[in-house]
Amino acid sequence: MGIPGSGLAKGLAVTLRTMTRRSITDQYPDVQPELSPRTRGVIGLFEENCTVCMLCARECPDWCIYIDSHKETVPPAAPGGRERSRNVLDRFAIDFSLCMYCGICIEVCPFDALFWSPEFEYAETDIHELTHERDKLREWMWTVPEPPALDPAAEEPKELAAARKTAEKLAAQQAAEAEKQQEDEA
Repeated sequence: MGIPGSGLAKGLAVTLRTMTRRSITDQYPDVQPELSPRTRGVIGLFEENCTVCMLCARECPDWCIYIDSHKETVPPAAPGGRERSRNVLDRFAIDFSLCMYCGICIEVCPFDALFWSPEFEYAETDIHELTHERDKLREWMWTVPEPPALDPAAEEPKELAAARKTAEKLAAQQAAEAEKQQEDEA
């Protein structure tokens, strides 16, 4: 056993040591913290890319994503074609009181409609106001930072290489057709 009161003396020693040091507390509301570039704050919605495939809502472990849509008939793209139907987004909402910020919805979205926004100041006094509709999610999309630059030494993505080959092939075909028309005219 130790000397009686030694614990109190140790505690007072720690207190005296920290009293003489400068405080490193951030004065949060007045001074904004410096966040890392890809901070996970809230989820932003790029509505133009959403096809209402419902993958994000199905994969969400918390079931906090609410999507409503309706079908709309689209006229044929070419004369003589057939009409098609497509889903139109009516409601896209995320209940941030349930969300655990796992990012599964962002990872599973095949059309890049969901992104992490660094916004973190969205506290509400009523828990029912933490369900944010697509208008608010769209506003947060403008705070999403640009993706990091690609490594110049990395190989080109397969999708870009295939698109470039197709474009070069079409350009060569158009050039050949133009030369053939010129020869026919001459």
